[in-house]
Amino acid sequence: METITKKELIDRISEKCEVKRVTVKRVLQTFLDEIIDELGRGNRLEFRDFGVFESKMRAARTAQNPKTLERVSVPSKRTVKFKVGRLMKARLIEAGVAAHAPSERLAK
Repeated sequence: METITKKELIDRISEKCEVKRVTVKRVLQTFLDEIIDELGRGNRLEFRDFGVFESKMRAARTAQNPKTLERVSVPSKRTVKFKVGRLMKARLIEAGVAAHAPSERLAK
């Protein structure tokens, strides 16, 4: 598994769409900023077939420091939950099947 950066995504989109890199960067950053703003307002974002982003409150709880075994109070906090959409789920399943299929070299 490798990590793909925002810069790499911008380069790919720019090349595929034949649009200036600066324009793609501005659009992508604006898109990401809008997602953050909407989640910050507590709104749910639904992208059909891709997935759903939701802002959720995690309840306060008591945890334990694994080093000292001391009990620690963890306050409630807001977090983001992502539920995978239909198309993404299908692609991930395909990728998982392809990754676990025996290679032709091993079959010979």
